[in-house]
Order: sequence, then C-alpha cells, then structure tokens
Amino acid sequence: MAPRLAPDAPARPVNVLLLAVAGAVTVANIYFPQPLLAAVARGLDVSERTAGLVASAAQIGYALGILLLVPLADSARLRRLTSVLLALTSTALLVAAAAPDVVTLGLATLALSTTTVLPQILTPVAAVLAGPGRQGRVVGLVGLGLTLGSTLSRTVSGAVTDASGSWRVAYVGAAVATAALLLVLPRRLPERLGSRGPTSYAGLLTGLPRLLAVHRELRIPALLGACVFAAFSVFWSVLAFHLAAPPLGYGPGAAGLFGVLTLPAALLSAAAGPLADRYGASAVSVGGLVCAGLGLAVAGLAPYSPAALVSGANLLVVGVSSCQVANQARIFAIGRAVAARVNTVFMLATFAGGALGSLAGSWLYAARGWPAALLAAGACVGVAGLVVLLAARPAAPSCAGDVTREAGGIRPRIPQGES
Repeated sequence: MAPRLAPDAPARPVNVLLLAVAGAVTVANIYFPQPLLAAVARGLDVSERTAGLVASAAQIGYALGILLLVPLADSARLRRLTSVLLALTSTALLVAAAAPDVVTLGLATLALSTTTVLPQILTPVAAVLAGPGRQGRVVGLVGLGLTLGSTLSRTVSGAVTDASGSWRVAYVGAAVATAALLLVLPRRLPERLGSRGPTSYAGLLTGLPRLLAVHRELRIPALLGACVFAAFSVFWSVLAFHLAAPPLGYGPGAAGLFGVLTLPAALLSAAAGPLADRYGASAVSVGGLVCAGLGLAVAGLAPYSPAALVSGANLLVVGVSSCQVANQARIFAIGRAVAARVNTVFMLATFAGGALGSLAGSWLYAARGWPAALLAAGACVGVAGLVVLLAARPAAPSCAGDVTREAGGIRPRIPQGES
C-alpha cells in the first residue's frame, strides 16, 4: 500500500525513475503535435496560421489545468486524482485523433492539455519525498524526464506521421501510452501529499494570489519562467514551418528529428539541479539565459544551415531547462504544505508565457518570417535577464503585517545562496 505523508514526516526514498517516465509520457502530450502542424494544415485544408492555433490551444489548456487542477494535490487523494486525470487525457487524445476539422481538433487539444497536468503534480511530490538538501537534485532528474518527453515526443510523432502517412496515428499512440500509466503509477504514489485539512477547493484557489504576494522567492521565478518559456515556445512553434518552407523543404520527420538531435542538451540540463543546490538558483538561471540567448542568435544568423539550427536548438533547450529546474528548486524551499500551490503559480506563469509565445510566433512567422519570430524570442530572453539583474538587489524591508498564515501557513524564507 502506498505511504501516506504527514506534513512533518521525514523524507522518504523517491522512485525517481517512475516519476520521470510518467512525467515524460504525459508532458509529451503537449509537445508531440508541434512537428505535425504542417501535416495538420494539409490534412484539414487550413492555413499554417490556423493550424498554429492548435499549439496555442495546448499551452492555454495546460495553463488552465495547472490553475484549476494542480492545487488539488495539496489536499486530495493523489492516487484517485491521478487515475481520473489519466483516463480523461486518454479519452481526449482519441477524440483529437478522430477530429474531422480543425475546430474539433483545437477543442480536443484544449481538453487534453487541461487534464494532462500530471507532470506538475509529480514534481512537487518528488520534492516533498526528497526532503531539504536534495530537492534540486531530485527535481533536476524528474525535470530531465520532462525535457526528454517534450523533445523526444517530437521525434516520435514526426517519424510515426512520416511512416503512416497520417498525423492521426500519432494521437492514437499517445492515447495508448497515457492509458498504460493507469496500470502502474497511481498505486505507487503516496496517499496524500500532506494531511487532509479543512481548506476547500475555493480556498485553495483564492489563496494563490496571496502566495505570490507574500513570497518574493515565488514572484521572481514565476516571471523568469514566463519569459524563458515564451522564447522556447516561439522557436518550437514555428520550427516545423521554417523547415518545411523553401529552400529547406523538410517534412514532419525532419522537424521531429530535432528531438533526438537535442538529446545532449536534455541530458546536460540534469546538472542544473545539483548546481542549484550548491550555488543557488540565481547563478544557474544566469547561465541558462546566456545559453538560450546564444542559441537564438545562432539559429537567426544562419537560418538555412541545418547544423546551425541544431546547435541553436541545443543551446536553447539546455538554457530553458536549466532555468526551469533552478527556479522550481527555489520555490519548493518555501514549504511542504503549499508545494503543489506554489508550483501552480510558477507553472501557470510559465505556460501562460508559453501560450503567448506560441501565438506570437505563429503570427510573426506568417507575417514577417523566421527572423521576426526569433527577434521576439530574443526579446523575451532579454526581459528575463533584466529580471535577474533587478532581483539581485536586496529586497526592501516591509512594514506590512504578517499575512503568511493566510497564504498557506508557511513563513517566507530565503534559501542559503539566494539573494
């Protein structure tokens, strides 16, 4: 029987491999359609700009699910919640596979991305099980699974579409993989992330803004997450169109192949967790932003060189993933009792930025091409750098009353090594 965690329970061994694999399979549902957008446009007889709305629907749905569903993990039965989410996601994937038009596909994508928020439940579970001092390392390993899932899913879906001649087969495969987790994952999770309290669902949601107001170490990562993921989404949402256009003229398989070609970056990003434990999240974030900026510059300066595009994609993946891991390690230091909710705020900001990035990228590419899209992504990285620079200044002392109890019962503190 799976263990039940009390708020003051000691750290327990973490089945990192299971959590990483489950996170990879479920997060793939957000990203595997991206290299298929050109094929979707042809198959449903719509423009590339219209097909690009499917990627935006995935990001919007994911942000909506993070807001409405992830906070439940602080008080709900994890095994029951996990089972329901997996079943709903599998069903929505099958609806998307059978979609007769782009409207149905967009609505099904919105639904499946809303319920496929399990990665953002598993990450705080891993951090709570690991305990202080190991959170960066464990979050980094689970984050590696998420990075592999998001990158390799593009390769698999592109290859499946090329081999089968239909983008619908990729959706069916995703539904089968998601449903298979029902047989393994729920029974291996703790019964609860914390002890059952009197907090209602409405109380969980209304407390989110107070968490953001009270905790500076949540506000800074949330803004950074939004900026860097907007840049990431701009790049990946238009890459398939750029590769398919002359003079390159590649198909979905080539766009998906970038998942395999960015595997070195995904593996390298796992080092961000231990580095954050040792040197602090701010230092790792700076390094990640430098890598992301360099990646966009390389891809923009040589837009028709496959080697440059691959190099740029690798730099972007390692940069964004490192920022993500470092910032999540920082927010989980706030406390166990609000672990799912602080992750909700952080990821909501992150994927709201991603949705805006996908939308802006598709429109800019259609209007002005590849250079305009990359300039927008670079601007997002620049804003993130400015946030890090301003955050390095000491926080001004506050004369406000202590509202920590209202924000979840955890007094704000700054982990060692952070500004």
